Amino acid sequence: MRFRIVDPRLRVGTVTLLMLCNLVLASVPLAPSVHAQTVVTTVGVGRNPLGAAYDSGDGDVYVANYYGSSITVISDATNTVVATIGTGYNPAGVAYDSGKGEIFVTNEDVGTVSVISDATNTVVANVSLIYGVDALAYDPTDGEVFAANENFNTVSVISDATNTVVANVSVGRFPQAIAYDSVKGEVFVVNEQDDSLSVISAANNKVVATVTVGCGPLGAAYDASKGEIFVTNGCGNTVSIFSDATNSLIATVNVGYGPAGVAYDSGKGEVFVTNEDDGTVSVISDTTNTVVATVNVGRYPNFAAYDSVKGEVFVTNYLTSDVTVISDAAGVATTTTSTASTITTATATTTTSASEPTTPTTTVSQTHSYTTTPTITATTSASEPTTPTTTVTSSAASTTSTGSATSSGGMPEVLLYGVAGGLIAVAVVVGIVVGFSRRQREQQNASR
Repeated sequence: MRFRIVDPRLRVGTVTLLMLCNLVLASVPLAPSVHAQTVVTTVGVGRNPLGAAYDSGDGDVYVANYYGSSITVISDATNTVVATIGTGYNPAGVAYDSGKGEIFVTNEDVGTVSVISDATNTVVANVSLIYGVDALAYDPTDGEVFAANENFNTVSVISDATNTVVANVSVGRFPQAIAYDSVKGEVFVVNEQDDSLSVISAANNKVVATVTVGCGPLGAAYDASKGEIFVTNGCGNTVSIFSDATNSLIATVNVGYGPAGVAYDSGKGEVFVTNEDDGTVSVISDTTNTVVATVNVGRYPNFAAYDSVKGEVFVTNYLTSDVTVISDAAGVATTTTSTASTITTATATTTTSASEPTTPTTTVSQTHSYTTTPTITATTSASEPTTPTTTVTSSAASTTSTGSATSSGGMPEVLLYGVAGGLIAVAVVVGIVVGFSRRQREQQNASR
């Protein structure tokens, strides 16, 4: 959340109060979600990653490192870096060309597009455009790549057969994102500065419609099963959903703060939205057009790419220079308000990618005996130690249960500690503010 404190003398009390709120909220167990998107791991990449694209041909994810002037290649089989490829300055947008087995990357500061062969992971061509080239989208029907030129309010059309520009299309102000509609053969261009969506016919490379969207649109994704376009509104904290049949607004969904990137999950019929300002990903069901889950990721998540083979979403975190890998597999999980992790209960396996140990606290509900061994799965991608709370229901009688067990009928200890600590902190903050106000009045009376 963006906020501004007018009187700097009140900053300490206000920040303390905000930390208190986070403490109390973090202590309250959240209701389980049947959609249970979980963080699988976090992969370190180059400096300040932005765009990402999934290569279905070789099962790799290509990530543009904006201040690293490089592309990091992640294998989805091992979730490890398998190659690093040098590009031009400030690579931003990435698109996979399935027809040629190539990756197209925009180099924003030099106005070029690098073409990378996925067979050799080397640059095989460079296409000259103009300064400020940003987002990309691939049109498999015509074998063309659409590139947004944000500083010149145009979209360049590149033939992948010749790696040359075959057309330039004028759109709205500051085009930021592009999505290709495979059913209608249209390209949807998000224009940030005039809050609009330009619809280009791929058949003749002409704008056939202009649609008004929300405030500060930044990202777009096409939902092939519903024939809809999802557009993130960066300063409105919403996602606008449009029908490609009528180019009209269907619904508006509230998400996190600063929504930017968006990816469509064809396996689950869900849309993943990166929220830059609160470090989360909102998951929207395209059936109900409602948020069904929120996943904590790294700092300032920008873009998302969907891996259709593994059923995973790769999220680039700009400020932590890493990529969060989220599984869309179903299960039961809870998410917390801290930048920690998502917790699932399934098999007797504990997986963690944290740099420091975690300490799970087990709450066991038993129906027959107090001598059970619960099965726990705790998954975390935090860079700091976390204390997840897992609820396990068991009726088997075998060996003595491990962990800190609490009867399901009572209030969890962590909730009691959180509330108690919260009340103490409130008293301290109120005392500071009251004391400050009293001293200020005394000084005013003395001056009189």
